[in-house]
Amino acid sequence: MRILWLLFVLLIHVGVSGQNTKARLLVRSDDMASSHAANKACIDVVKNGISRSVEIMVPCSWFCEAVQMLKHYPGIDIGVHLTVTSEWDGVKWGPVTASPSLADWYGNFPATTGEWYNKPWKIDEVEAEFRRQIEMAIKEIPTVTHISSHMGAPDVKPELKALVRKLAAEYKLIYEPDGLSRIPDFGWGKAQTFEEKETAFITMLDMLEPGKTYLFVEHPAYETDEMKGYGHKGMETVARDRNWVTQVFTSPKVIKAIQEKGIELIDYTKAGTPGK
Repeated sequence: MRILWLLFVLLIHVGVSGQNTKARLLVRSDDMASSHAANKACIDVVKNGISRSVEIMVPCSWFCEAVQMLKHYPGIDIGVHLTVTSEWDGVKWGPVTASPSLADWYGNFPATTGEWYNKPWKIDEVEAEFRRQIEMAIKEIPTVTHISSHMGAPDVKPELKALVRKLAAEYKLIYEPDGLSRIPDFGWGKAQTFEEKETAFITMLDMLEPGKTYLFVEHPAYETDEMKGYGHKGMETVARDRNWVTQVFTSPKVIKAIQEKGIELIDYTKAGTPGK
């Protein structure tokens, strides 16, 4: 009987340990609609690379083009990248509603999350703006599944987080799903060449633990004349850096490493439930 019992326990152990043995990775591409170069890259890194979710910024001037492009790729998982900041010196955007407390004298959103945090915005205007951004995205893009936050500003205060959570539940969209771990940097942020960037990403892949789900967020674009107009003090190489992101996300070495390590690439529909 003891032998049978030990065999039973062993079978149970094997059965349990055999579940969820893969590391799962959600590679998210932010800031679609912020530029033509970002639009093209966000499509490319899903179509030809490792990204599985794309965040769209409704107030930006390239939103209409992004919508047209996404009609050709109806399977892409899209998030509404709620936006209340406009960070670049040479390119600006503002509210899609009549919400004067959200904008500066020129009608633009503030540049930084700190400015937004201290701005005397009215919560009813914030809610109207968030609703309009969500409804515009849902109306135009059938594959919207979730909500995310541009620069962390839309939910930087408890009352804002509560508002976003309420809207996510109302519109049946995923928001901050449980169990997502951010990947440690391991040199990604300090890389000075594409090769260093690629190596850092593969090193990060080595650190993923089986059975856990990870989130990696970046901003793909292409190094075009248009993108060279994007920047501010302290971020003067935006076009180059975002082009490197695109290259890493479509790198044959990275794709091969993910396959060899048995990492499962997922989107938000596999990472959480609506309203959570």
